[in-house]
Amino acid sequence: MSQRPPQPENLTARQRKYLRGLTHHLQPVVIVADKGLSDNVMAEIESALDHHELIKVRLRTERQQRDVWAREIEDRCGAERVHAIGQVVSYYRRNPEKQVVNLPESG
Repeated sequence: MSQRPPQPENLTARQRKYLRGLTHHLQPVVIVADKGLSDNVMAEIESALDHHELIKVRLRTERQQRDVWAREIEDRCGAERVHAIGQVVSYYRRNPEKQVVNLPESG
């Protein structure tokens, strides 16, 4: 039975800017390379999002494939892309049971 991913947070510009600032000190927790987005890689990304809420993922391939993988991670994980520079993409997904990141108010 396939579980439907949570819906993205729909972050405001202010919240996205705040999260981008938090990503500066982060290192990529998952590296996607030759084998692509295998089930094991997706499980690692899911686990990292559950635990940290805000993560970086390194996508080691050419630009077109990076864009495809980045969108697929968003869709399959229900995460929101916060920032992307080169091969590194940052994602955020709130954990409703254990909030790690305190976002500023949306207003």
